[in-house]
Amino acid sequence: MPDLGEYRRKRDPERTPEPVPADDSLPRGNDDTFVIQEHHARQLHWDVRFERDGVLVSWAVPKGLPPLPETNRLAVHTEDHPLEYATFEGEIPAGEYGGGVMKIWDRGHYETLHWGDHKVEVVLHGSRVRGKYLFVNRHSGRDERDWIVRRLDPPQRRGFAELPKFVQPMLPRKGKLPEDDAGWAYEFLWDGARAQVRVEGGRVEIRDAEGDEITAKYPELKELGEQLGTTEVLLDGNLIALEGGKPSAAALARRAGADHRQAKRLLASVPVLYLPFDLLHLDGKSQLDQPYTRRRQRLRKLGLEGDSWRVPQHYTGGGADVLEAALDNGLTGILAKRLDSVYEPGARGEAWLIITG
Repeated sequence: MPDLGEYRRKRDPERTPEPVPADDSLPRGNDDTFVIQEHHARQLHWDVRFERDGVLVSWAVPKGLPPLPETNRLAVHTEDHPLEYATFEGEIPAGEYGGGVMKIWDRGHYETLHWGDHKVEVVLHGSRVRGKYLFVNRHSGRDERDWIVRRLDPPQRRGFAELPKFVQPMLPRKGKLPEDDAGWAYEFLWDGARAQVRVEGGRVEIRDAEGDEITAKYPELKELGEQLGTTEVLLDGNLIALEGGKPSAAALARRAGADHRQAKRLLASVPVLYLPFDLLHLDGKSQLDQPYTRRRQRLRKLGLEGDSWRVPQHYTGGGADVLEAALDNGLTGILAKRLDSVYEPGARGEAWLIITG
């Protein structure tokens, strides 16, 4: 039975901006509205809510709704919320239940295919989410709130591809400044380590150039996942460690050799910076066959800017000037990349060149 008692017990209307009804009266709607709220609480998650019998029946989904039918994701059944919550956005104060920023990620209407105590099957018609989803109670015996959610129909986007765990990195070869300067982009050559960052459901996974997972060594990159939210990406880039404001191979080696506890102690004294220079996958679409210029444009549009990550600048043409600037600033050289080049996993061709002084 719908009940707002638990919702009201957990909230003080004098301390939270959330709607808190004064009594148990339940307005009735059409049982066809849903809302998904992005909740930056202690752990980022998405609250999926369905209007039902005068309340919003709610699940907290840590990684958001799965885009593919083969993927099961945890959905924690939470207390019923008032219908007014369907339009709520704001910041719940620290120390209060669910403290953090809440914003509407999607909303729309839904069709009910089945609604029971242990199984809910619906079709969502939102601006961002469209498809058939099934919520099933796991009956784990440990926590009756634990459900799983899966998508039942294939994605409606043509050419949809699952986010890969890792792609063999494309490699540069040594070369000289190109003669057709205008057909190339130039990037600074950093004294760092190659790393791919995979973000799915706001969670970050980091792998080195060989594909080994190194996520625990760099806890400062966790917030990169929160910045991207439900945007699913695979980034290629460099990890650098700063010492005296300059990249230091020795400092990076100290971080690379640390376990997860040591890494946390080194956060302040040996900070790392992730410099993503390429975009390999974006929201269900491989970017490998796209030219360098388009991949770079889409990477820039992600707006990746934080204390521990930023997209490094690239320069079209003017290779000699970029090389001079790199050497003047203590770097060993630059990378030249053809503007029309695709990303070739594992290849060491003529499209990427290392140019040193």
